[in-house]
Amino acid sequence: MWGGRKLGSSGGWFLRVLGPGGRNTKAARPLISSAVYVKNQLSWTLQIKSGVFNEYRTIWFKSYRTIFSCLNRIKSFRYPWARLYSTSQTTVDSSEVKTFLSLAHKWWDEQGVYAPLHSMNDLRVPFIRDNLLKTIPDHQPGKPLLGMKILDVGCGGGLLTEPLGRLGASVIGIDPVDENIKTAQCHKSFDPVLDKRIEYTVCSLEEIVEETAETFDAVVASEVVEHVIDLETFLQCCCQVLKPGGSLFITTINKTQLSYALGIVFSEQIAGIVPKGTHTWEKFVSPETLESILESNGLSVQTVVGMLYNPFSGYWHWTENTSLNYAAHAVKSRVQEHPTSAEFVLKGETEELQANACTNPAVHEELKK
Repeated sequence: MWGGRKLGSSGGWFLRVLGPGGRNTKAARPLISSAVYVKNQLSWTLQIKSGVFNEYRTIWFKSYRTIFSCLNRIKSFRYPWARLYSTSQTTVDSSEVKTFLSLAHKWWDEQGVYAPLHSMNDLRVPFIRDNLLKTIPDHQPGKPLLGMKILDVGCGGGLLTEPLGRLGASVIGIDPVDENIKTAQCHKSFDPVLDKRIEYTVCSLEEIVEETAETFDAVVASEVVEHVIDLETFLQCCCQVLKPGGSLFITTINKTQLSYALGIVFSEQIAGIVPKGTHTWEKFVSPETLESILESNGLSVQTVVGMLYNPFSGYWHWTENTSLNYAAHAVKSRVQEHPTSAEFVLKGETEELQANACTNPAVHEELKK
């Protein structure tokens, strides 16, 4: 059998090979400890191997808990901006793609199914412009966003992309629906200035997040988050492509009983303001949920304001009530310095020395030096 006890504050273990009745035994098979790193597990473990020891022989296992702890922390440490998603994941809902594919040719019909989005530009364009101007000390009249790089996620036919381009910004519009991008490219080709400032690509956000990490001054996701199948991954990707200090702009629909009654039952099934099946109430997101996800990804929410659409006048206006539509503006935190792996090891060794200082006078004197 085995007998043993823990020694001192260092955590070392004293083991003795014992026979029946607690006596030392010969030709026993004790266990020898060895430290190994298991590749598929981001941790260091102790592996046990067999061995043979003579009579009265003892084994000391010196504790390296602090070292192992530091190594574990190094392996598991992840910077806040580290990639949290898999490139195999997608936030695109295939059923949503089919819906928008059938409507791709109607984007620029200002009296058609997208009339509310055309009208929404009266609110969302100034909302984006004015908040971005707060970060620009000097701007050129007529082109206030000149020099800024903006990503318009789920750009559709380019209804919001083009006004941002006219303000001087360099805009990249992305959409997973090929026909939407064709419509957007065709429309911008009529304006040579926009043709140079705007670029369209058929893709999802997660497909370009690695190559465009910390690239954009602003990311716009207007009327998009209520259509994705993985909201957290989508917002993580938005954060990834933003520069430190960059802005994220979102307009979406709150998840309330009122939004179900007016946003789906009335707007889709009764009044026909938007086509049936455009929205799914379960995908709506409350401002509180949105803010919680954004803040967990290093974004600070600056503004949340309600928007209300009048179906009779066809115009939007701002409101303090966010129970239906709302707009949000969040800013990515500036990069902070984080300890390196070597600093973690040094910190762990220092903590070990300090822990032993009170029991070991020699160590205490060494720390004083």
